[in-house]
Amino acid sequence: MTSQVHDVLIIGSGAAGLTAALALAQHKKVLVLAKGSLDGGSTAWAQGGIAAVLDAGDTFENHIQDTMRAGAGLNRLETVEYVIERAPHSIARLAELGVPFNAEGADLHLTREGGHSHRRIVHVNDATGWAVQEALLKAAGANPNITMLPGRSCVDLITGRHEKRYSGSGRVWGAYALDDATGKVEAHTAHATIMAAGGAGRVYQFSTAPRGATGDGIAMAWRAGARVSNMEMMQFHPTCLYNLEVKNFLITEAVRGEGGHLLHPETGHRFMADYDPERMELAPRDVVARAIDDQIKRYGLDCVHLDISHLDPEFVKGHFPTIHDKLLGLGIDMTKGPIPVVPAQHYTCGGILIDLAGRTDLPGLYAAGECTESGLHGANRLASNSLLECFVFGEAAAADILARWDEFAAPPPINPWDESRVTDSDEEVIIKQNWTEIRRFMWNYVGIVRTTKRLERAQHRIRLLNEEVADYYGHFRVTTDLIELRNLLQSAELIVRSALARHESRGLHYTLDYPETDEIARDTVLVP
Repeated sequence: MTSQVHDVLIIGSGAAGLTAALALAQHKKVLVLAKGSLDGGSTAWAQGGIAAVLDAGDTFENHIQDTMRAGAGLNRLETVEYVIERAPHSIARLAELGVPFNAEGADLHLTREGGHSHRRIVHVNDATGWAVQEALLKAAGANPNITMLPGRSCVDLITGRHEKRYSGSGRVWGAYALDDATGKVEAHTAHATIMAAGGAGRVYQFSTAPRGATGDGIAMAWRAGARVSNMEMMQFHPTCLYNLEVKNFLITEAVRGEGGHLLHPETGHRFMADYDPERMELAPRDVVARAIDDQIKRYGLDCVHLDISHLDPEFVKGHFPTIHDKLLGLGIDMTKGPIPVVPAQHYTCGGILIDLAGRTDLPGLYAAGECTESGLHGANRLASNSLLECFVFGEAAAADILARWDEFAAPPPINPWDESRVTDSDEEVIIKQNWTEIRRFMWNYVGIVRTTKRLERAQHRIRLLNEEVADYYGHFRVTTDLIELRNLLQSAELIVRSALARHESRGLHYTLDYPETDEIARDTVLVP
């Protein structure tokens, strides 16, 4: 087994990981590990944009208030201030890297999204994330101090427990990663490690997250001894296309904004009148998502219908060309009939607990992006604050590592990965079955609307699966599928434990047993 030493190891090649890599590479040698392809994470999927105060009438204070309001008071004010005040700098840095933001004359074009009191979203059409990912990858690829290795699935963090001379210090020295091409697990060691592995969205049956969002970073950090926070805060998007062939296709909220109706698929009843008669389909995301969820559960439906076919066909095609073309290819004409939709998991607001420098509880381990709980999002993420968090904390972690470099010792001798007692699996079907089971019971029991009874049912299933997966993991060689299943189950357990611990409804956590919101907002912090 090969062992490679670098100055800094970064797990994840999205906005957070590559921002950190570029900042560090001015002085240090950096290794970036990516599961699958280098552009396979959530960054490339971000349609919206990046929120920043750039408009004449806007202020940092306005953006801070909007963020706190969306987060239902669970945000940490110092984090919100820290991130928002650094937003204009992040935009300028991306423009320098060649991100072609839409402009209006000499200024950047700003759009407005739900929850924002001003126009403050800079964007590249409706594919901002892709443009950002491309620019970051290009810059990283051109930097001789950055090595990027795709096709590496990290198994576990290397800590003091893996030192040749055993230590219980909890110090992180890098990670063991499976090389997909060779099937061998390598030890990648470094003075410092940054976890930027993304969210845990694929724990749910319906999700807009890429297939690789299996909570790897959160699960690895938890197993190594880091605290996690607010894992019950999972954001759901109300309208994702319901199609068994096509996964993750979002039907933008603008379809409702321009006059689309939500209908019961069998009776044609416009059901939002029963939930929010004043605002109807224009109610906030969480209200609409809960209404659709209620219809599906109450009537045993697969989906509901979103219908804009009562409007002029040319208007519909002109406003939604991408969606119209995509649906036509699937045999759905949105100018003539309804679109089948379901809510879908959209963003992981909780995660590894970090401070303003991106430091975790574990010496030598930093974290940034969707795998973290920095205090920015609170109980609900404000639109277009997610990419912003990646840039600010990617830079913060890099700056702290450089400032404190003398405190980071070189990695000691590390034990190689031991696979002397395992064999190749002949039962891949078990992994697929367990994966499907987790995603289904998480959707049904730990979704948009929760009850203590449902959460306890999920917890019971997780206990049974834990034994099965641990036994399987102990006997067979690791594969990417097995690594993901283990992390998915760990993430599910953390979400359920957090949800059971919160005896109130706040933001994204809505439970029928505790419908009121407490006067004091408290984080749900789990200690390993």
